[in-house]
Formats: sequence, structure tokens, C-alpha cells
Amino acid sequence: MKNIITMLVAVLCLFAMSVQANDSQLKQAYENHLSDIQVRGSGTVIRLLKDDNVGSRHQKFILRLDSSQTILVSHNIDLAPRVKNLKVGDSVQFYGEYEWNHKGGVIHWTHHAPNHNHPDGWLKHNGATYQ
Repeated sequence: MKNIITMLVAVLCLFAMSVQANDSQLKQAYENHLSDIQVRGSGTVIRLLKDDNVGSRHQKFILRLDSSQTILVSHNIDLAPRVKNLKVGDSVQFYGEYEWNHKGGVIHWTHHAPNHNHPDGWLKHNGATYQ
């Protein structure tokens, strides 16, 4: 039992370190105006925005990372299900493509790539995966 607890603590520490490393990667991408970078991370919802219904429809919300950087998530709801019951204060994990902007950046490609021309992305919220 003690070995299992030790192993679980080690896994949780590695997960926390990887999120921090991704926060660091996102900070560097923002500071250096970089784009087209596949990133994984998590944040807390600080604002829900209206859907973007021009062209492909996107569910939009803003996350605050542990580093205090804010990121807009633009999730294509024509290709993936809408994140259900999303509220300010919720935690969301993401894997997608980072694009620089002056406000902190945008995460998109948080869905499967129907033409297999891009890595599949995802969002995780309350135990459900949206892709």
C-alpha cells in the first residue's frame, strides 16, 4: 500500500511539473510572439464569451493559467461537441495549437482533425473529453 501511495504522489508531481513546464512554454511563446505551437496545459475559466458564428462556429472562453497568463480558447463546435455546463471558476485542460496575440494568445485546434492534416486536440472538463 505504501508503494502505491508513493507511486501516486510521484505521478501527481510529474503532472504538476508538466503543467508548469507548459505554462513556461506558453509564457515564452507569448513573450517571443510565437505561433503554430502544439501545447498542453490547464487553466481556470475567468470569462465566458459569446459563440463566434461567422464561418465555422466556435465556443469561446478565457482561461487564466497558474502563471497568471490569460489564454482565449476558441473551440470549433462544428467539429467537436460544445463543452457542457462550463462556468466561471471551472478548471479546463487543453491540448491544441497556440497562436500569439497581444492579449496572451489563443488556443485552437482543440478537436479532431477530420482530414488528418493536423494533430488532434481536445478539451477536458468535469471528467469529459471534447474532441
